[in-house]
Amino acid sequence: MKRLCTICARGGSKGVPNKNVRMIAGKPLIAHTISQAKNSELFESVAVNSDSMQILDIAHEYEVDFLINRPDELASDTSAKLPAIQFGVQFVEEQSGVTFDTIVDLDATAPLRTIKDIQGAVNLQESKGISNIITAVPARKSPYFNQVELNAKGKVRLSKPLDSKFIRRQDAPIVYDTNASIYVWNRDALFHYPAVLNDETLLYVMSEDTAFDIDTEFDFEVVEFLMKKREKLL
Repeated sequence: MKRLCTICARGGSKGVPNKNVRMIAGKPLIAHTISQAKNSELFESVAVNSDSMQILDIAHEYEVDFLINRPDELASDTSAKLPAIQFGVQFVEEQSGVTFDTIVDLDATAPLRTIKDIQGAVNLQESKGISNIITAVPARKSPYFNQVELNAKGKVRLSKPLDSKFIRRQDAPIVYDTNASIYVWNRDALFHYPAVLNDETLLYVMSEDTAFDIDTEFDFEVVEFLMKKREKLL
């Protein structure tokens, strides 16, 4: 089974400027994901896909196998991620002459994942032989119980009401928060059914302390605190 890991990281960021190269727990943010990919010992190749030379220079320093200069049309604020992943896979396959079986994308802004999580998500996809895996954590709020929205008249309603009455949130159906951490695809599915969710998608559930995807300064502070706490426990 030949596996490729892609790490897509744009240079621009509005919520946290230059977050992918910002120092956290002793090294640039993206370097933590690169190290996880390499230390998992799962991949034939690890590729960093970016429009930023600064990010690609850091990736080179951390000895990734392929540096992919992402074209501008795949690197804007409104660009979807899947076409960028497909572009990266095609680039590596053309350069290496290898056709991969499994594609894993690790989000550079979610460094709280563990190597065990990466291995578990890959094993789930390959053992089931399905199109793809996404990762999530148990949700702290439930649309059946304590998430609300406003109707057309501005009145408060449950986001997802049910016929039966629940006394406790724990009795409502279990829901999950996706954590933008690990995506695993069968290669054919990535190119022929390019969607994060389809009829075959399965969920790999991670622990609650992996839930943070860095989009704001608050997220950055929380993740840095948790990473330093983990280091002390090692």
